[in-house]
Amino acid sequence: MTIAWRANQPKWVQIANVIKDRIRNGTYAVDEPVASEHLIVQEFGVSRPTARKVLVRLREEGVVYAVRGLGTFARSPGDWESAKD
Repeated sequence: MTIAWRANQPKWVQIANVIKDRIRNGTYAVDEPVASEHLIVQEFGVSRPTARKVLVRLREEGVVYAVRGLGTFARSPGDWESAKD
């Protein structure tokens, strides 16, 4: 995917928003894996630390959860969208 980077917003925020949109529209199904650090690096052309920051922030926001040795998985949008209100 090519993303039109906006100068007024960090890349990791923009990528996190893309992943949130993919969870909302079902591209990443609930309790199914989302993009790994490696895939984020490949798809968006960012560094590994940037990709890691995306996943860490999404975990902190409750958008995804990690299972050691298995990966990072999507949570239901209802769980994390209602929590931000």
